[in-house]
Amino acid sequence: MNNFDVSDLLIFSGGSNVGLTDKICSFLNVNKGLIERKIFSDGEIWIKFKENIRGRDVFLVQSTMPPAENLMELLIMLDAAKRSSARRITAVIPYFGYARQDRKDQPRVAVTAKLVADLLTKAGADKVITMDLHAAQIQGFFDIPVDHLYASAIFTDEFRNKTENLAVVSPDVGGIKIARSYSKRLGADLVLIDKRRPKPNVAEVMNVIGNVENKDVLIVDDLIDTAGTFVAAINALKKRGASKIYGAVTHALLSGSAIEKIENSAIDKLYVSDTIFKQLKPNSKIIVKSSAELFAEAIIRSHHNESISSLFEIDKS
Repeated sequence: MNNFDVSDLLIFSGGSNVGLTDKICSFLNVNKGLIERKIFSDGEIWIKFKENIRGRDVFLVQSTMPPAENLMELLIMLDAAKRSSARRITAVIPYFGYARQDRKDQPRVAVTAKLVADLLTKAGADKVITMDLHAAQIQGFFDIPVDHLYASAIFTDEFRNKTENLAVVSPDVGGIKIARSYSKRLGADLVLIDKRRPKPNVAEVMNVIGNVENKDVLIVDDLIDTAGTFVAAINALKKRGASKIYGAVTHALLSGSAIEKIENSAIDKLYVSDTIFKQLKPNSKIIVKSSAELFAEAIIRSHHNESISSLFEIDKS
């Protein structure tokens, strides 16, 4: 980390992922901003900044995964910062919730990702820094700048020298761009799983496009929720002769019985980032890799109005 002037920089943490904020501050060698948070008996959230932020460059770190209180807390933090006359307010959202509701794919449904973007802007955000949006075009939902980081920088070194016979797998068509980036960086073959989803959180593998027989495979994706799609992909790859199976997934929602499904599956290791806090048992198949240094570099470059394109570029071919 470069020795930048951070005298005008303040970083505050929401309640969703305090540990990640602590790591970011450690990389930047700055003290975490003091904030007071109360939850009243009726569930209302109350926020107060406990230091002067007038004229300061303020970064608010908060993932907005369910429950909805995490999003509400970020909105209240943004409003408090705006009303306290911060010079610039950046919402650092390691995991942007509601990103899967990014289109009107059925009659009479909301485009909630756009709604959330509007709420963040109206609440006072001047800029957003996030990682691995479920759909990259969500950046266009915002009327403020969005810096979109990619977790591939965190995971690729883990596999660069791990195997000479590696195939990178995209579990669906939507993830093919990120999978292609991994395959080029690792010099690996690219494999696509064609699936259909009869209803939400239920996936059926239809076909594996590409050769995985006697190969080690790396399944890459932006998030893992119930793990139904992920485990179905593991089973399909194993049936087609895959040797070792690894995973690299940015956002570990891991809802319901997802952790149990993964631990009982044929996967060797699943690497996830810490954009969402999860308490895992020792010797788990799930390994957490920190995104703190990447976010720290993005924050300090943003603070000094420097280019951060090298932090979020992926292969564009």
